[in-house]
Amino acid sequence: MPVIENSSYRPPILLKNNHVQTVVPTLFRKVDGINYTRERISTPDGDFIDIDISSISSDKALILSHGLEGNSQRHYIKGMIKAFHNAGYDGIAFNMRGCSGVPNKRPETYHSGKTEDLHTVIQYILKHKNYKEISLVGFSLGANLTLKYVGEMGSTLHSKVKSAVAISAPCDLISSSIELHKAKNYIYAKRFLISLLKKMDEKRDIIPPEIWEKRNSIKTLRDFDNVFTAPLNGFRDAEDYWKKCSCKNFLSGITIPALIINSADDPILGTECYPIKEAQSNKNLFLEITKHGGHMGYITFSDDGQYWHERRTVQFITDFS
Repeated sequence: MPVIENSSYRPPILLKNNHVQTVVPTLFRKVDGINYTRERISTPDGDFIDIDISSISSDKALILSHGLEGNSQRHYIKGMIKAFHNAGYDGIAFNMRGCSGVPNKRPETYHSGKTEDLHTVIQYILKHKNYKEISLVGFSLGANLTLKYVGEMGSTLHSKVKSAVAISAPCDLISSSIELHKAKNYIYAKRFLISLLKKMDEKRDIIPPEIWEKRNSIKTLRDFDNVFTAPLNGFRDAEDYWKKCSCKNFLSGITIPALIINSADDPILGTECYPIKEAQSNKNLFLEITKHGGHMGYITFSDDGQYWHERRTVQFITDFS
């Protein structure tokens, strides 16, 4: 479909800056009223995935995939679930391996392309719950994962999965990595790296010695992917991982309505993360490029507390319900 360039998002006058948009919600936004019930799913490789379900006893559900080092408690997950509760949907937050507060059992890590885990969650929901339709929403890393999944599955995607929305999607992981390693993003990258290394330290006993011995050489996120993510998940190196897992390679296979919301001023997305040609050549793919919004920002002052991207996601998904 054509690219949606005249987006309706207008930021508050004093909150236009892309870093302000990115940081302020993380530091100050609180979303109340979301209560979870946790269920643990066994994976085919002997590990587990924890999902957190916020139910209003609906026959429709939203499955949400968080960003790098996120989880079901993040404001953007709860905010989206709350918006969809108002629209009549249950919310199911997929905590990627090691992100639920409990270290996973295997050396492998979650990563941007581990779609087999999202598939495991969806299959579990289809088998154990009685929803008539399911939609998918992903944020940042989870946005790439969501798009890669629906593109990979193509026409084999289960008929109950009706639509998908990806917010702040790093569609080209190499381009995004280059951007994230720039000086302007030092604080973001450092924060992510500290959190990732802490998790690996907790799993030291199950990491192969030949991999663990390189742990102290890690200074950047690229190093982390070279030392841990790539070898533990079957990739040659970080660049091999980024190339093979970029959702941009799979967008042509999308067969359900899918919306990408990326801000033109996103500090973490490189120029290759805006798949204009891919959207123009696939009738099911919509690309909405906002002028402002930062990375997963879209701050909005409203009586109900909803942010713009939450309203937009509800609108898109309910239009195709």
